Amino acid sequence: MKRSASANWQGTGKEGKGNLTTQSTVLNKTQYSYGSRFEEGVGTNPEELIAAAHAGCFTMKLSFVITGAGFTPGNIDTKCTITLENGAITTSHLEVTASVPGLDAAKFAEFVKDAEANCPVSKVLNATITSDAKLV
Repeated sequence: MKRSASANWQGTGKEGKGNLTTQSTVLNKTQYSYGSRFEEGVGTNPEELIAAAHAGCFTMKLSFVITGAGFTPGNIDTKCTITLENGAITTSHLEVTASVPGLDAAKFAEFVKDAEANCPVSKVLNATITSDAKLV
């Protein structure tokens, strides 16, 4: 399986502007700029997209891990916060809340650590990955 996306940038790093398009066209010439990356401008940015990718990948992997252990997840919500410091992504923090009938908190914590370490996006990040998990 291969997936692709493309970027176009016009102008200087600070004054220029760009757009991103994904193969699926979920993003289709979606604006990004210095303002959307380093300030509060309109548009997306690479770190936000990495956060979305990590949250989605981790959540799906956690569902597979839980299901593989014989439980059925009712709901899993994950928020990912990416930190960009000194030109590098230094951390990815996952906040996960899930409802899984019959699963105890200790086993859930074990499953979260498994998914945290083994989702494909975690494996490509050169950053510290942390999580807070709550079973409801």
